Amino acid sequence: MSNRHTIILMQTSPSRATRTFMDYDSISQAMDGVCGLYERKLKDLNPATGNITYDIADLYNFIDGLADMSALVYDHRVRAFLPYDRQWIKQKLFQHLKKLAH
Repeated sequence: MSNRHTIILMQTSPSRATRTFMDYDSISQAMDGVCGLYERKLKDLNPATGNITYDIADLYNFIDGLADMSALVYDHRVRAFLPYDRQWIKQKLFQHLKKLAH
């Protein structure tokens, strides 16, 4: 995944006050960031567990459980950020994790 500036927008609950964003230099770094966000949540929920494992379905459930998640990815051809929904994020996560597994 090329070095395309990527902003992940998310809202953790229906409250607008939970809106936030994470800024990355590439799609790949953004996918690492989403995984890291989920891993931190798992550690917060299971502080006594040393080694936490999860599968892609768990990660998808986490994303689906958020009030909102989307991405803005910079496209150099049009010199603008293009919006992508949570389904796109899940597809990119799958591709990213599959690449890391090989």
